[in-house]
Amino acid sequence: MSCGNHHDIDCREILDKVYTYLDGELDENNCGDIRHHLDECHPCLKEYGLEQVVKQLVAKHCGCDQASDDLRAKVLSRIAQVRSELAR
Repeated sequence: MSCGNHHDIDCREILDKVYTYLDGELDENNCGDIRHHLDECHPCLKEYGLEQVVKQLVAKHCGCDQASDDLRAKVLSRIAQVRSELAR
């Protein structure tokens, strides 16, 4: 996905890091880059909001269940596949 505007960091790169950002697993430099991008890019901010809601729903309904590494990898792979299809 790209909004068509120039950014220091490409929209795809930002969106690839959204879950890691939401999980608090990025260093402060990367967090700052993502916050800056989201401040100036409405389409990415909208996508970030959707991802945040999904994460909250999963936590609310599955908060006590830990996903296996295999399941996590499959879900992330499917998300990447759907993003790739949508980008075309």
